[in-house]
Amino acid sequence: MRPPAAITVIVPGFDVAPYAPAALTSLRAQTRHDFIAVLVDDGSTDETGAMFDTVASEDNRFRVVHHDLRRGLSAARNTGLDLVTTPFVGFLDADDVLDPHALATLVGSLERTGSDLAVGAYVRLRPDDAGRYVSGEVQPWVAAATDPARQRATLESHPDVANNIVAWSKVTRAEMWRDLRFPAGKAYEDQVVAQLLYTRARAFDVVPDVVVQWRVRAEGTSITQRREALPVLRDYLEALAGGLAVLDASGATAAAASRVALMFSLDLPPLVQIARDHPDPRYRTLLGATVRALAPRTDVPLDVRPALSW
Repeated sequence: MRPPAAITVIVPGFDVAPYAPAALTSLRAQTRHDFIAVLVDDGSTDETGAMFDTVASEDNRFRVVHHDLRRGLSAARNTGLDLVTTPFVGFLDADDVLDPHALATLVGSLERTGSDLAVGAYVRLRPDDAGRYVSGEVQPWVAAATDPARQRATLESHPDVANNIVAWSKVTRAEMWRDLRFPAGKAYEDQVVAQLLYTRARAFDVVPDVVVQWRVRAEGTSITQRREALPVLRDYLEALAGGLAVLDASGATAAAASRVALMFSLDLPPLVQIARDHPDPRYRTLLGATVRALAPRTDVPLDVRPALSW
């Protein structure tokens, strides 16, 4: 007889049939077995929903919700959150891969320390020339957020954690979601939510272990691969500003400074390159306004300075 479930893992998916089997297999391979997986089929038009139903018929830890129409990633995650009855909550996108020890590491840390939130490292899973997906290295900003291991940290003692803004690298206590949901209809929906979790947590743990492999799809269909689209840019810049506003409002000065520094070194330079040749002048105008607003908070790198005049 299985023990009561400790954690609900929410798995949203839309038209991810080529990738969902790997995600579901990675969940079933967890070394910690006391979980419930809520699989949310967000109105898929391919075999994603059928795959979800199949695994649920084989394993009673898996439960499926089908949206009749696509509502978006935020709404799918929120559907899962409404069904949580366990002490802890985690997320896995249905095109990513969970490390076998991820739940044991993150949930175990919270059980030992009493912290509200645990954060792990992640790597990209990129396609190679042979059509296979190959795991990369932990990137410097990810390592800065999660290495070395820390227990019962705060934003004051570890401000760089604010740069780990993805939903699926974390496990939280369920009560943190009592009045918190993802913003519906927005891309990059996890950035503001992540900062709210950090600022509300009494304490958090960080672990250097890689807990998830984040897939960069070969066909370029994920939101993070479409930043040349003006609506996606708007949501991206709004998410950057919104997360920073949360840190500012909470008085997390060092975390906000760390976040701005990474924006100028990582987030903004690729957008400036896109903007140089973008056919819509509104792209340059919007990006330039963001760079000018943030510029007083840091030394502006040379490769971002052209945006100051847009």
